[in-house]
Amino acid sequence: MPIHPAMAGRFHLLEGVSSLQEFFEDPALADRRKAFEEHPGYDVPAVATRMNQAPGPHGPVPVRIYAPDSIGDAPCLVWMHGGAFMAGDLDMPEADWMARELATRAGIVVISVDYRLCTGEVTYPVPHDDVVAAVRWVRQNASSLGVDAGQISIGGASAGGNLAAGATVKLRDEDCWQPAHLILAYAVAHAVIPPPSASLAALMTDVPPVLRFPPDATQFIAMNYLGGTVSHADGYAFPALAALEGLCPTLVLNAEYDDLRPSGEAFAAGLALAGVDVRQVRVKTMMHGFLNLPATIEPVSDVLDLVADSIGAIGERART
Repeated sequence: MPIHPAMAGRFHLLEGVSSLQEFFEDPALADRRKAFEEHPGYDVPAVATRMNQAPGPHGPVPVRIYAPDSIGDAPCLVWMHGGAFMAGDLDMPEADWMARELATRAGIVVISVDYRLCTGEVTYPVPHDDVVAAVRWVRQNASSLGVDAGQISIGGASAGGNLAAGATVKLRDEDCWQPAHLILAYAVAHAVIPPPSASLAALMTDVPPVLRFPPDATQFIAMNYLGGTVSHADGYAFPALAALEGLCPTLVLNAEYDDLRPSGEAFAAGLALAGVDVRQVRVKTMMHGFLNLPATIEPVSDVLDLVADSIGAIGERART
C-alpha cells in the first residue's frame, strides 16, 4: 500500500533540505516547518496531569503522570518517547498525545518518563538506569498513584522502545519481576540493524532521503548511545543481544515504511523462539514515528485501540 497521504502529502516541504537537523533548526524554514507539523482539526484530549520525580542512581528522574478523573487502582503504562537517545521530550506528540489518547480511551494511568538524553557526556547506561528507576518507583508507589500494582505495563517508541525492552530484561534479572505487558512501537533492538528484505528496500525508495535511516546514521546513533563502538553493547543496551526467555507478553508494532523495521521483526522472531507470548503487527501505510501523527488518522487510531486492548484496559472501566 502507498504511504499514507497524511505523510506523503507533506514531502514537498522537505525539498532541498539536507537533514532533519537543518529542517528543524534553520530559521529560514520556519514556515515550512510549521506547515509540516500542523494538523488542523485534531483536538488533543484534555487529561489531568502532574509532575513528580523518581529517585535514580544519576539523580531524580522527572515523570509526567496522566490520570483520568475519578480513577483508582487502574492499569498503568510507563511510557518512553523516542528521539535516537539524543532528542525528544515529554511534550512531543509521541509522548504527550499518545499518553492523553490512551488515558482517555482506556481509562488508564500513563506515566511518561523524562529520561536523560545522550548529549554531552551522557551515555549508556544512564538513560537505561533512569527508566529502570522510574518503573521501580511506580511499583513502589502504585497505591498512591492510583495504579493497580498487578497491571503495570512498560512501553516506548523507537529509542524509547529500546529502553522499555532493556528495562524489562533488567527487571527480570535483578528483581525477578515482569510487567503485565511490553509495548514496542517501531523500536530499535539491535546495535546493528539487520539488512532489509528486497521488498522493504523497494518500498523505501518512496521515502525522502531526509526521512531515512541509512546504516551510517544508525551506527552513529548506536555509538553515541553506547559511548563507544557497538562491541560494547550488551543485552540491556540492545535487547536483541539478551536471553529473552521469561519475558512478559509483548506487542511489537512495526511501520510498513521504515528502515528500522528489520530490527522489530527480528526481535519479535527472537521472542517467539524464546517462548514469549508475542504479537507482531505491521502498520500499513505508516512510516517511522507515526505516533507523532494525530489520532484522526485511521491507522494511528487503530494502533491506539490495539495498545489499549493489549494492556487489558478496554472493558467495563473504559465503557462506563
